[in-house]
Amino acid sequence: MIAVIQRVSHASVSIDNQLKGQIETGFLILLGITHADTRDDVEWLSRKVIGMRIFNDADDKMNLDLAAVNGDILLISQFTLHASTKKGNRPSFIEAARPDVAIPLYEAMITQLEADLGKPIQTGSFGADMKVSLLNDGPVTILIDSKNRI
Repeated sequence: MIAVIQRVSHASVSIDNQLKGQIETGFLILLGITHADTRDDVEWLSRKVIGMRIFNDADDKMNLDLAAVNGDILLISQFTLHASTKKGNRPSFIEAARPDVAIPLYEAMITQLEADLGKPIQTGSFGADMKVSLLNDGPVTILIDSKNRI
């Protein structure tokens, strides 16, 4: 499971010109799920994201987590994070999980993030053509791969 975490001042997602979700201060998370991912990846990644201390403290050091800044989460599924670009110029998405595997894990991630954060999060819609807008704060962008824990 791959997560691209962007520290944002504002982020939103629209589907068919309709606003689906939006946040102010917090994390925009792009989530890629592969066929080898499990509930263990969901739990580990959620804890890692929620504990990520990338907000500035009074000394302007990245030392605060989401709870400390009363931040929110906008979670977007993105199978293209598992693109293979080794051959040619057309990416292969063979490592991305099929919907029968990915949807339950995406829904489990929503539930886990809400439990770990202690409040509801905003989301896109799995498999939809989404328009995502954000104001990256910093910019700060962190990549976490649940298969690379060491």
